[in-house]
Amino acid sequence: MKLDAGNPYASHRAPVFARDVVSTSHPLASQAGLAMLRAGGNAVDAAIAAAAVMTIVEPCSNGLGSDAFAILWDGRQLVGLNASGRAPSAWTPAWFRARHDASATAPPVRGWDSVTVPGAVAGWAALHGRYGRLRFEDLLAPAAEVAERGYAVTPIVQHKWAAAAQVEALASQPGFAEVFLPRGRAPTVGERFAMPGAARALRAIGATGGEAFYRGEIAAALAASAREHGAALAEADLAAYQPQWVDPIGTDTTGADGRRYTLHEIPPNGQGIAALIALAIANHLGLRELPADSPQAMHGLIEAMKLAFADVYRYVAEPGSMLLTPAQMLDPAYIAERARLVDMDRAQLFEAGNPQAVHRRGGTIYLSAADAGGMMVSFIQSNYMGFGSGVVLPDWGVSLQNRGHGFSLDPTSPNVVAPGKRPFHTIIPAFLSSEGQPIMSFGVMGANMQPQGHLQTLARMLWWGQSPQAACDAPRWRFNAGLELNVEATMPAATVEGLVARGHRIDTLADSYQDFGAGQFIWRLGDPAVDGYVAASDPRRDGLAAGW
Repeated sequence: MKLDAGNPYASHRAPVFARDVVSTSHPLASQAGLAMLRAGGNAVDAAIAAAAVMTIVEPCSNGLGSDAFAILWDGRQLVGLNASGRAPSAWTPAWFRARHDASATAPPVRGWDSVTVPGAVAGWAALHGRYGRLRFEDLLAPAAEVAERGYAVTPIVQHKWAAAAQVEALASQPGFAEVFLPRGRAPTVGERFAMPGAARALRAIGATGGEAFYRGEIAAALAASAREHGAALAEADLAAYQPQWVDPIGTDTTGADGRRYTLHEIPPNGQGIAALIALAIANHLGLRELPADSPQAMHGLIEAMKLAFADVYRYVAEPGSMLLTPAQMLDPAYIAERARLVDMDRAQLFEAGNPQAVHRRGGTIYLSAADAGGMMVSFIQSNYMGFGSGVVLPDWGVSLQNRGHGFSLDPTSPNVVAPGKRPFHTIIPAFLSSEGQPIMSFGVMGANMQPQGHLQTLARMLWWGQSPQAACDAPRWRFNAGLELNVEATMPAATVEGLVARGHRIDTLADSYQDFGAGQFIWRLGDPAVDGYVAASDPRRDGLAAGW
């Protein structure tokens, strides 16, 4: 597809053209990934090295105690990896009600009782075991070096770090202040920050292929800290954990060039299916014939997204607990029925539908890497809400996610907590193909903004011919609930007025870090060994697309 080389939006970034490329939300991570490619590694090696550095340089979004997902083109086929964590074996609704408010509808937001088994390190090891070329310990060496020597804190990360430091529920958690408020406050912009404990952990993880984290000395330290605070996570929970290789699910759309494209997402327990449902509904609304930033086009995308979320929040959970399959939720007849509910002149409230009847605010990092051999990796990892649970092991520099808060305590919910179960997950990598061939690895991080970002950026590229950097820079909207909508301050006034006239209730926000997500995009130009790729990095974070 021929993409417009121009960019009608203000941008701090220029697209990067190269045969080997890494795009992340921090320059040090991009450079670590690029160093692996220059050393003879492949895109998987680059992604792992970059992901490890990201745990150090953007700790408000992820850490060694994160979860992760990946979609990759291995040169022959598309493969998915679900490295999201499972509930400790003691977790039940009764267990939480005995320890916390009996009327609570979900596990706590912070603290040890929000921590599921962290999956990211196992995800790195699984990717390396199947695809890596370089030694695992060499992939983690740049992160260990950055953690030990320290680095200068970047502006956007510092902004979120300082905000989190004011949250008492975080600052009071075990180890948090010791590690992340070393001077009794958040670091300032340009101030050096180091994590010697994390350097120690990274070297142990690298030397053991991840075993130290799940069955070795780090696992023992995690379990000991959990016991000290009366939490359930045990060494047996860590030792039993394995990530899962999965087949991505997809939805087709037709581009402005008449070519058929497929958007791929990880299947549930994640919310990627929301992007697929929304795209499938939007296919029925004739939006590609409308101007890119027109209120009509934006309204159609918003309504499609609202319909998707209505079903996803009702039905999506761990696959074995879902009332419906992804295939039923994406059934063409059901999608057409849902699309008929959209009124192009009026914003509406939508409830979940019944597919069976047809036939009867957070912290996340996303990165992408691609190499001259054709391998492309779409990778995401997260501590969930800013700094996750707030629980940190200072001696090991391990900060833990709070994904357990994603469970329900309602026994009638498909997402009800249970031993060994995975919660509903927000983080979702994405991939685009056409006629069975890879086109783009991409993602947009940021809580429920993620499928919304996938939909908006993809529509801009495929339907309106915008380049990846232009689609990345373009103003975004975010649906919250009901008729409530946030838009970026750069959204054209005429677009905002047109949405208000249709009944949307709009607040304009200037803080883009979490509110409107941040993406990385790598688009394949042809034969990667000859033509290479074009990469874009979102100006909403401190990132860098780098290539050679």
